[in-house]
Amino acid sequence: MTSKPLHSSSLSIVILYTELADYLLCCLNELYLQNVNVHIINYPINKEAPFKFDTANKNITFYDRAAFNEKSLIELIKDINPSLIYCAGWNDKAYLNTVKYFKSKIPALLGFDNQWQGSLKQYISAIYARIFITPNFKYAFVPGKLQQQFAIKLGFNNRNIFTGAYSANTKAFEQQYLKEMEIKQDQFPHKFIYVGRYVPAKGLSELWQAFIELQAEQPNEWELWCLGVGDIEPVIHPKIKHFGFVQPKDLALYTEQTGVFVLPSRFEPWGVVVHEFAASGFPLLLSDKVGAKEQFLQENINGYAFQSENVADIKQTLKKIIDMPDSKLIDMSRNSNQISKTISPQTWVNNLLKMAKN
Repeated sequence: MTSKPLHSSSLSIVILYTELADYLLCCLNELYLQNVNVHIINYPINKEAPFKFDTANKNITFYDRAAFNEKSLIELIKDINPSLIYCAGWNDKAYLNTVKYFKSKIPALLGFDNQWQGSLKQYISAIYARIFITPNFKYAFVPGKLQQQFAIKLGFNNRNIFTGAYSANTKAFEQQYLKEMEIKQDQFPHKFIYVGRYVPAKGLSELWQAFIELQAEQPNEWELWCLGVGDIEPVIHPKIKHFGFVQPKDLALYTEQTGVFVLPSRFEPWGVVVHEFAASGFPLLLSDKVGAKEQFLQENINGYAFQSENVADIKQTLKKIIDMPDSKLIDMSRNSNQISKTISPQTWVNNLLKMAKN
């Protein structure tokens, strides 16, 4: 637990969360500026994404999930008496039972990023949720339209479904964009950049193969920089560089030297990193399985989509960028930055306050 909130607002929100992320802390800080007391219960940091967060002096109270069982969670919320309970996902039974306990006393929202794909498993899950989960929640808070479809299938009234549940720290990335664009307009960096875990779901193997094949067929000056750690062994190639895990505060050291962001995921429910790089003014190359694509990618305006796991299609998309004049890449950079403004920590807070004050 960290320092207690300093202001005496009558509006308090309890967040039952999983793993902390830098973008969430940004939104929470914005929420506190709106005179809201914030209490968040969260899981330990994932070893595959060992972020170091500054949670001191944030005037937000943090609690270790491991220190609570269902009974003590209920007692904690009784003491806080919040205006709203925000429950992230439906995998923690103690979280769900805690929400159920306060069903008639405190409104709750269910947050999730699952996309509706119409599988048999999802239809069965939706039926189960309509009976045992959804009745305990008033609101759903989801990233985008694909998740909104899922929320409707789960039985939420459309007027109680809010989108924009994930936001990058847009102010910080906007500042980086303005700084870097002065440099990139003079000499655009001919380097692709990937940021994420080294796991099969991210589609790195296909990206590496496509890049290596393209270099053999059409030798050029472009490089591929990869930032992250995980179970996949990094491929060795003179124009593919691996930098390991990079803390958010150090990311600018790499973005100022790179030009185009690529995310080849086999499946990506959303991907806040897409928002981050759009706000930073990067042309985007995204697989068709990246959820954030529908919000932040406009074909041939600020980037391109390609078929997931299709090496030939990835290669063709990389080639489009390599063959493109720098002037067009600069235009795409500006377009990405403008498109990124559709979601922000401010819109996140506005949605949450609508639910808390209703």
